[in-house]
Amino acid sequence: MRGWLAVTLVLLAAAPATGHHVGAYVPRDNEVSANFKQLKFSIQARKFDVAARLFETGPIRADMRAQAGRLPAGLEEATRAALVAGDGPRAERGLVVFFAALIRDLALEADRRLADTREPAPARIATGQKLLEAIWRYYNLVDFTVGQYDPKAAVAVRLAFDEAEGYAQGSPPPAGDSAGTSVAPESRRVTSRPVVAPAPEKMREPLQRIARTLSGLIETSMTR
Repeated sequence: MRGWLAVTLVLLAAAPATGHHVGAYVPRDNEVSANFKQLKFSIQARKFDVAARLFETGPIRADMRAQAGRLPAGLEEATRAALVAGDGPRAERGLVVFFAALIRDLALEADRRLADTREPAPARIATGQKLLEAIWRYYNLVDFTVGQYDPKAAVAVRLAFDEAEGYAQGSPPPAGDSAGTSVAPESRRVTSRPVVAPAPEKMREPLQRIARTLSGLIETSMTR
């Protein structure tokens, strides 16, 4: 898991975490997100020979191979076979599963780091914010596709992310969100609520919810 997260943490270490509302902030690309966009555009244009070549030589396939033990069995081979066969929906599903697994592991790592009370609260908050940035970098890429496969999962991830971000920034989430009520994905926190101190302990539950939701999504996606 440490190797799986190392590249993401290095890429984010140079910049401070940026406050944002879900759906309003688009992170800059790294090589993995750029490769995904290339693949997505090629699939949508039905240029499957281009997509297969981009997958063969790109960082997503390299990561799938390097982290095969943390991914569903055969994911890399199934994604490649779908591209070669020109099966766009199945190829996209493989990419979604890959990113869901990456985001799940980032959420679990954030939960682990936030639980380490040997670190002072400000340091844990800073680490949590960095990992939230990484989570949103990748979830932002697949949110639309996740919403097509499992709308409830898409809403649950967005709400949990928004809640964790609120605790990191010292803004409580809207009433009812933590209970998982049905709130539209484009909803925003009310900015007039009282400001409270950042709460690293309270960030943990929504991050755990993200991990559970994406674990369920991975399981159901691989059985379809």
